[in-house]
Amino acid sequence: MVGYDPRTMGGRLEAVTGCMFSGKTEELLRRVERARIARKEVLLFKPELDTRYAVEEVVTHHGRSLPCRRLPTAISWPEFSHLVTEHPELTDVFAFDEAHFFGPGFPALCEALVRQGKRVIVAGLDLNFRGEPFGPMPELLALADEVVKLCAVCTVCGEPATRSQRLVDGKPAPGGPEVLIGGLESYEPRCRAHFAPPSAEAE
Repeated sequence: MVGYDPRTMGGRLEAVTGCMFSGKTEELLRRVERARIARKEVLLFKPELDTRYAVEEVVTHHGRSLPCRRLPTAISWPEFSHLVTEHPELTDVFAFDEAHFFGPGFPALCEALVRQGKRVIVAGLDLNFRGEPFGPMPELLALADEVVKLCAVCTVCGEPATRSQRLVDGKPAPGGPEVLIGGLESYEPRCRAHFAPPSAEAE
């Protein structure tokens, strides 16, 4: 649909971002629960590769959880519309956790939902373990009607943390793949001053 008016149709994209342990998933679930209190129909999703705490639930690092559906990371709008939304008009809010893991077609998927008048909420890391923009998040943040950037607490100095430090045997990782699923055993939040990015040589 071209030329829609979001003031009357209600389409909206909200992005929650920040480093690991900053409360992104907590904020996503808070918004989902508030939408349900407002009697909105909500669908919650996460990437198939995220199986850290549960397979069919979105779970925070503190154990709070809600049931969800799983999606392949390469999901695109045509696949999504056929696979998940048999009756999209019945759903008011679409929420996606770990959005940084989705492929380059994901922002177009979100925009397609917004054009249908849907409220779309995404939560994901803005930076990878190298301190570089992560996956589709830069585009999502640029397209979003609202951006909330959260900070964690630096494990070194206690100041606001904006980076995710990958660890190997308790020390900063010298390199590795961009995607490595993990929790407290593999990552810790760091401020800019105490973030140790991997060296180019180690990659």
